[in-house]
Amino acid sequence: MKQSVISVSNLTKDFKGIKKNIRAIDDISFDLYKEEFVAFIGLNGAGKTTTLKCLTGLLTPTSGKVSVLGYDPSKRKHNFLKKIGMVMGNKTQLWWELPAIETFQLNKEIYDIENGKYNEILNELFDLLDIREVIQIPVRKLSLGERMKCELVASLIHTPELLFLDEPTLGLDILSAQALRDFLREYNKRYKATILLTSHNMQDISDLCKRVIIIDKGRLVYDGKISELTTDFVKTKDILFTLQESVTQKEISEIGELVRFTGLTGILSVPRNRVASTSSKLLSRFKVSDLNIQEPSLEYIVGDIFKGKYRE
Repeated sequence: MKQSVISVSNLTKDFKGIKKNIRAIDDISFDLYKEEFVAFIGLNGAGKTTTLKCLTGLLTPTSGKVSVLGYDPSKRKHNFLKKIGMVMGNKTQLWWELPAIETFQLNKEIYDIENGKYNEILNELFDLLDIREVIQIPVRKLSLGERMKCELVASLIHTPELLFLDEPTLGLDILSAQALRDFLREYNKRYKATILLTSHNMQDISDLCKRVIIIDKGRLVYDGKISELTTDFVKTKDILFTLQESVTQKEISEIGELVRFTGLTGILSVPRNRVASTSSKLLSRFKVSDLNIQEPSLEYIVGDIFKGKYRE
């Protein structure tokens, strides 16, 4: 039987408004299990941050039950706080004018980490993130990528069992973001940590997570495998094509719904049961140099879910 790390049952959170209460979370339930790496996504204002604050004890639910690592988060017990970590892409815990190593040493004292353990973990994290040469440099002089790596070390120095990641690759360039994802994947395996990730970057989600929880206007919209999103929600496939000769958009539109078209290359969105017949028409009517059939991108699917396209 799977070991539940987070258990949320009928969670509701209301905030007092001027004229009426505002319901930020509306009766949601889900469980996270040991060593899972789960994406938790939604539009701005969907209730993600409010949910995270309820899970970490920063907010008390209006109703429902939340259990995290066997604790009631709202009581903020010391033993509970020592087992969790949180990284936010738009906030910092590093001292701006001081080298990052000063923050690491401060966190060592806060979490009461023994010297040998501290040095062992620190060296391991330095090697994984390749930041040994920057930890003595004032934080204000670091690049955004270097700073985010140091933020991770500061949050992971006590090797938390449960890690909350809120937009960890926000503002990073492609190479820095990929390096961060590689590290998080390795941390998840090496320390058998459970990780809950919120991100607007679909690359983060598709690279790191097998399961996704989607929230919209405070309600749970989807909870399941990313691989099953297409079968649960999408009834179409994309036909990607490249032509030898330029044709008009009208000519191509006659055989299917155009998602994108440049004159020589394009994407047709067609019902799954018409992929073969549409491909045949495309090949017979036009000079096609390349043709590929694939599922719509995760970003496209999630975007349509947020638009309400698949809502019953």
